[in-house]
Amino acid sequence: MNGIFDTAVNAFRVESIRKRLLYTFMILGIFMLGGLVPVPGIDGEKFTSVIRQWGQLGSIMDLISGGGLFHASILSLGVSPYINASIIIQLLTVVIPALEDMSKEGESGRKKMDKITRISAICLAFVQSVLFTYSTREALNASLPKWLNAGLVVLAFTAGAAIVVFLGEKINDKGIGNGVSLLIFAGIATRLPDMVRTLYEKCVSISDSVENAALGVLLGILVFIAVTIVSIAIIVFVLYVQNAERRIPVQYSKKVIGRQQRGGNRDYIPLKVNMSGVMPVIFTMSLLAIPNIIITLFFNNSTNKVAVWLKSSFTGSPWYYVLYFLLVIGFTFFYTAINFHPVEIANSITKNGGMINGIRSGKPTTDFIKSTAHRLNWLEAFFLVLVCILPTIIGILTGLENVWFAGTSVLILTGVANDLIVQVEGELEIRSPKGFLEDLTIKTGRR
Repeated sequence: MNGIFDTAVNAFRVESIRKRLLYTFMILGIFMLGGLVPVPGIDGEKFTSVIRQWGQLGSIMDLISGGGLFHASILSLGVSPYINASIIIQLLTVVIPALEDMSKEGESGRKKMDKITRISAICLAFVQSVLFTYSTREALNASLPKWLNAGLVVLAFTAGAAIVVFLGEKINDKGIGNGVSLLIFAGIATRLPDMVRTLYEKCVSISDSVENAALGVLLGILVFIAVTIVSIAIIVFVLYVQNAERRIPVQYSKKVIGRQQRGGNRDYIPLKVNMSGVMPVIFTMSLLAIPNIIITLFFNNSTNKVAVWLKSSFTGSPWYYVLYFLLVIGFTFFYTAINFHPVEIANSITKNGGMINGIRSGKPTTDFIKSTAHRLNWLEAFFLVLVCILPTIIGILTGLENVWFAGTSVLILTGVANDLIVQVEGELEIRSPKGFLEDLTIKTGRR
């Protein structure tokens, strides 16, 4: 805790980092204020009532939207269209050579890919807005013609999604942290008081259900303490895994430059266990929401056997969690494959005269790094599934509702906060030559 506090204090002492942090907080503040702006032409209470009838689907979509869905705000779609567009474009990059070549063009290629993703996100937002408006059509105000009112709501939802995309990219460009993850983080963080209140009300109801008043109060207190301790233990466990890393030792050869001898030191390549962060979970939740929306919209009241089976399969059945499990694993490997480049790491080691003990330079080094990352991906995937699904299993066994939300929320909150702290520490290290040299001395063991 002291380390986090010291990092925050030191970050605000550096002007460039302070400006980026304040800019990030400003964007998050705008996002939270936007979540309070209601959609024109729609009855907020009726809209929220319809969304809550969707059960866990509505809660998942509200989580992805950063808490704006239940408030019927213009930002109700949240980051969902942008995430879905990112998934689609990244998948198409693997199968379409033109997109693959564009992604390898460096900074210019990245800008082109970002532009394509933005346009795709707006198109998906429009489609999703139409579906939302149709599914909540009873919440439309009767003061205007239905077609005009519906058009106004669709445009408001689409414009809100465009604003979210804009805010997220502004954080990426001028702030600190991942814009999409931080927007979801802000929405969850603002609901922490509601979570505590819900826990308190649950403990009170448990206390009232016991005939002996003193025993009931004691039982309620014990339940509150037990849940708090378990929550803290989960947070500590998640933070431990997120900061864990596999260090691959590298030995650098000695070089004679002029009259000085350099090199010959030992270093390591840190490979994080939780290399993909929370993105596989966010991708999975966003992708699973699509069939859920279609089923809820078009097959909610259907008596067709296939429709009933599909609805039951995508609303908390064992098949749903099996699919969730497989998607988390798949997105873990997929996200790592896109963002982790063992060939570049191996070339960098060889270029600097380094060598992994017992591994030859070139392709054997690349294969070794790739296989090590592959094994870590399995650990990461099972860790993500454990944290997200275990609370759901506990909820099924205990009869508590919405317990699934706890694991996902903890994972997103701790993951995003931890990534933000790591980025701030990295910025501080870059801007502190003394600290960088001291850290290098510790790693190499040289004075």
